[in-house]
Amino acid sequence: MEPLWAATASRELYRDARLTIDFSSRAVTLDSRSIPLTAKEYLLLSFLASHNCEIFSRTELLLAIWGYDSQIRTRTLDVHLARLRKKLGAFGRRHLETICGNGCRYQPPREPREALLSAGYRACAPARIPIELGA
Repeated sequence: MEPLWAATASRELYRDARLTIDFSSRAVTLDSRSIPLTAKEYLLLSFLASHNCEIFSRTELLLAIWGYDSQIRTRTLDVHLARLRKKLGAFGRRHLETICGNGCRYQPPREPREALLSAGYRACAPARIPIELGA
């Protein structure tokens, strides 16, 4: 059975604060550094990044990337996720999330604090409200 997902050349680029995926050349860069990935690692990362913040079950990922479901007993998804996290370092461990009992997702990094401040965002200190003790 063929996998259901294939990143097409019609989408030219995925980009967030740190990760860039060029679908036409199948190139992945993290902080402007090229990351060499196997074909399945690339498909897994591109699928999750293209559907960022969506949680996918083990069965959905196996069907989308490998073309078979969880009826086949395999640890291939776990192995590929572990290798992908290792290649991406701390970024991969933080942003390729396993949601216990639900599945896996890619959570893109938030904008850097400097970008928020330059956009006019101001952090507010919590208001200090005096607490009256006793009655």
